[in-house]
Amino acid sequence: MNLRQITIKDQLELKKVYFDSIQSLDEKTYCQEQKRAWSSQAWDNPNFDKSIFKGKGWLLSDQGIIIAFAIRYPNNKISLFYCKGKYQRQGYGSRLLHKLEGDAKKEGLASLSTEASLISYKLFLKNEWEIIRKEKVIINNIFFERYKMIKIIKIN
Repeated sequence: MNLRQITIKDQLELKKVYFDSIQSLDEKTYCQEQKRAWSSQAWDNPNFDKSIFKGKGWLLSDQGIIIAFAIRYPNNKISLFYCKGKYQRQGYGSRLLHKLEGDAKKEGLASLSTEASLISYKLFLKNEWEIIRKEKVIINNIFFERYKMIKIIKIN
């Protein structure tokens, strides 16, 4: 598994990872209508591109194929955090999360925040993040629940 910084050249492949990640979710958690509305954001939401262009992020690749990525944008927020379906629950998310947290610590940030899905919030909790609140949002006229979360960065 190769870990490297994201570049603008990765944009299309990151969109494919994002789409695959969402489409592969269990329909007990997100129905088909929710998955369709959410995954369309890769192409319909200018903030997605802005996060890639202006954010700081890392990706994991396997034999040159991008399988997972995570981006901080703005600097103190994890805005994108996705892994292809067949690679989920194998520790890749933890590896990326630790890298982002380590970078934030080196940069002297006091905290990181995110809005975590009903899937990813468990990974954040396992890594000492705290839930601020559960919130409801609308994406393409479809309701979603997610968790506003924060982690205080401990400076040694």
